[in-house]
Amino acid sequence: MSRSRSAPLDTSVEALRAHYGERYRWLLLLAVLVGTMASIMSSTVVNVAIPGLSHQFSLGQERAQWVTSGFMVAMTVSMLTTPWLLSRFGYRATYSGCMWLLLTGGLVGGFAHNFPLVLAARVAEGLAAGVVQPIPAIIIMRAFQPHEQGRAIGMFTMGVVLAPAMGPSIGGVLVDWFGWRSIFFMVAPFCIASLWLARRYVPTTGPGGVVPSRSESLDWVGLLIGTVGTLSLLDGLVSLRTEPAAHAGGLLVLALVCFGVFIWWQGRRARLGQAPLMNLRLFSWRPFAMGSLVAMIYGTALFGSTYLLPVYMQMGLGLSASSVGTVLLPAGLVLALAIAAVSPWADRLPANSLVSMGLAILALSFALMVTVGPSGNMWLLVTYSIIGRIGLGFILPSLNLGAMRGLEKDLISQGSSVINFVRMLGGAVGVSLCGIVLEWRLGVYGVSLSGGSTHPETRLAAYNEVFLMLAVLCTLAMLAARHLGSHGGANSGADIAAQTRQ
Repeated sequence: MSRSRSAPLDTSVEALRAHYGERYRWLLLLAVLVGTMASIMSSTVVNVAIPGLSHQFSLGQERAQWVTSGFMVAMTVSMLTTPWLLSRFGYRATYSGCMWLLLTGGLVGGFAHNFPLVLAARVAEGLAAGVVQPIPAIIIMRAFQPHEQGRAIGMFTMGVVLAPAMGPSIGGVLVDWFGWRSIFFMVAPFCIASLWLARRYVPTTGPGGVVPSRSESLDWVGLLIGTVGTLSLLDGLVSLRTEPAAHAGGLLVLALVCFGVFIWWQGRRARLGQAPLMNLRLFSWRPFAMGSLVAMIYGTALFGSTYLLPVYMQMGLGLSASSVGTVLLPAGLVLALAIAAVSPWADRLPANSLVSMGLAILALSFALMVTVGPSGNMWLLVTYSIIGRIGLGFILPSLNLGAMRGLEKDLISQGSSVINFVRMLGGAVGVSLCGIVLEWRLGVYGVSLSGGSTHPETRLAAYNEVFLMLAVLCTLAMLAARHLGSHGGANSGADIAAQTRQ
């Protein structure tokens, strides 16, 4: 009896699977689900607090958006380190360390009394979130049979989307009642629960059940180049509106140079037999290459809109933070239902069809936003948000499977890390891009972001143009989605699952 209540002394993946039986893979998925929910909630819920932060620290638009962009940069870059951390320290140490860092960042941000400390806390949270988010896909591709992978990723994703669905609603109420600081404390209960679950269900071994090895060093040079390139790209985008053209152009050129040097460096390490931060062999698999392109454009549209919508409703339509949560909550719940409905199809239908359908619906939701007038009809906002989330319900369970099925076994960890990296790189660009284009269009119309009730129609025209830009991006992503892998590839997935259980 006591054996069933406590975890075994041997915490390797084989021992835990023998102890808990067939249900173990679902218990492991639950354990990483809670931590991933915390990381995703920390990435999105802060958006409802941006107006409060701006007022507290007298921030302009370009500085306020770094609360989100700083998190995104840290999360994007740290995703590339996940395969190395897992092979060096194992699942449990890597996962638990990230949860401690996320918890610390939340507490420090909540108690901070100056903006640099808030920004530092957000960067710490981003580093933790970036390492954690590729882990679930690695587990699903290794621990589940191909005919279960769609259902597993669907159940996992359905749980994960509850974080951004519930987060803005709860966060909006907390901001109205207790101020912006309460937003940072929201992740604490999730982090504590995830640490407890990790001690019971997350193995100490690395991917494939192997014992962590300290023989391979991290590609620090590649990580530095990637970090400098990402920061240069985002800072260059922001500088397009705040600095002379030569300054912004120099940063963007530096970002381009860093990108080229990064690719050269990764190829050189591979030729020398050293582990690269990003294995370029991944892109020789066409479905993965096209899936990465879709993920980048999709990330730009998704995270750009996640930043834009709360600002649009609060500063464009004059709604309160709690009203923003009220609008977004039904859409989040519909997203969970849509994922539950679409997930079984991901095991049977071509991924390219499901992803293309989702992108078309998402583009439609952005285009419909231009029909909302200055009065801010709540029912229209709820309806259009729901339409967009239905589109996400088609994309989320299908994109990773369509891109990663058929990859060699030793590339699965890298594949999950890289596709999450390019999605978040697109997201980081999307947040900056929406802020830049919005500020540019507001300037063209001669109004400010917080211009009160003056010129509401012209202010909304600026927002509408940004929504149309997002719709065009989703339409472009559909061209690449046509080349995603189909539901075929189950045989290669079966080989992978069989190999990892040996």
